[in-house]
Amino acid sequence: MKTILQAFEWYLPADSQHWKNITNLIPDLHKLGITGLWLPPASKAASGVEDVGYGTYDLFDLGEFDQKGTVPTKYGTKDDYLELINQLHEHEIEAYADIVFDHMMGADETEVIKADVQAEDDRLNEVESDKTVEVWTKFTFPGRQGKYDDYVWTWHNFTGVDYDAKTETNEILEFEGHEWDEEVDSENNNFDYLMGDDLDFSVPETSAQLEKWGKWFVDTTNIDGFRLDAVKHIDFEYFGGWLAERSKQMGRDPFVVGEYWTDDLGKLNYYFEKAEGKIPLFDVPLHFNFDKAASSEGEFDMRGIYADTLVATHPELAVTFVDNHDTQEGQALQSWIQPWFKEQAYSLILLRQKGTPTVFWGDLYGIPAREVDPVGDNLRRMIALRGHSEFLSEYDYFDDADLLGWTNTIKLNGEKTGLATTLTNSKGGAKYMIVDKSEAGKVYSDLLGRHTEPVTLDDKGGAEFYVDDATASVWINQDYIDQINQVNE
Repeated sequence: MKTILQAFEWYLPADSQHWKNITNLIPDLHKLGITGLWLPPASKAASGVEDVGYGTYDLFDLGEFDQKGTVPTKYGTKDDYLELINQLHEHEIEAYADIVFDHMMGADETEVIKADVQAEDDRLNEVESDKTVEVWTKFTFPGRQGKYDDYVWTWHNFTGVDYDAKTETNEILEFEGHEWDEEVDSENNNFDYLMGDDLDFSVPETSAQLEKWGKWFVDTTNIDGFRLDAVKHIDFEYFGGWLAERSKQMGRDPFVVGEYWTDDLGKLNYYFEKAEGKIPLFDVPLHFNFDKAASSEGEFDMRGIYADTLVATHPELAVTFVDNHDTQEGQALQSWIQPWFKEQAYSLILLRQKGTPTVFWGDLYGIPAREVDPVGDNLRRMIALRGHSEFLSEYDYFDDADLLGWTNTIKLNGEKTGLATTLTNSKGGAKYMIVDKSEAGKVYSDLLGRHTEPVTLDDKGGAEFYVDDATASVWINQDYIDQINQVNE
């Protein structure tokens, strides 16, 4: 069973030490049972060492060349990155690269061209035609001097930008001879354009460059998979071909997950259809259900926590999460799950058979720049429980608007046992649940430590399992408590 760690957060210090910091944590991550790390974008970005990585400048610069005022990226040097991946593999942990193909930023020179001005809220509505504009679209990468690739990117590779340097005006510009992709999200009538210089995938040279880089990147890094950024803004059929080539190159299908930021299940289903079901997506609707449950002062009906989510409708394509770098406080997509509900939310993704859960760095290690503490030892216990278990069966007790529960049979470190989880967004209480008849007479304790009194399972393998107000409890055969707690030693 996979358990992924998103191995960064937005407010990490810009000290170029993050690759090394992660490397030092690998033994702990291995002990927890983390199977894969989603690493932040590794290429040099427009704001240099201050850039989180999504303002892609030079894909071929992994922290090797003096560009944008720095040799290393925010996270470190190319050598640091390669050593991190090597050490992950030494500990049988996969590495997933964050791929940003929607746009490029930080061009080296401007070009004077013709463009149409499009309405901000309706990208198919032309406001002005054939305007002469000056745009930052020429990428020469002077610091790299043609190493690995000598291609020069120009306005011909892009569909549009949002800034005219001639008039110093911010406006949506669609370049002469180019058109927005049709198979993209329908927000703003067409949401091809997001930011920076928007790549035109219909231009053969653009696609050829991305293919050339993909082959070079995989050969160079020995990466195991990809997180695809901003797929709602990229032609829905593009990545199928690019990923097929990576599969041939790697001799296997890499792990892949796309970021399509919407809670509209219909749009996500349409993307699955256009991508032929080959690209799993983050379960954004589930995140928003968590947000509603955490923000409703106990009024959210917990029986609907999985309603209209990917994990309920397409579990094999659902990558679940609680929070990420975009939902952090201060970010454009801020929807931070309130701390009191974090353990409940994590139990709903980590202690379930369906979906591939992703743990957020800021929840595991905190966000010092924002004085946000880690969720704590109970999150580590849940990660370790999942990381060392095989989930064999599951039965839900979703019959109360406030108090949910479910039971599992699992193999924990190769031994069959049971598990019972209770949680609430309101008043606590107890719920009678059956684990398995084979567990009759076994004594279960609360792994999360809220209930000091154990419970003994009856002849059906069931018991009344307790939970306090606005918390979660995880009940397991007390013989295994010490095994799980060893991760905090």
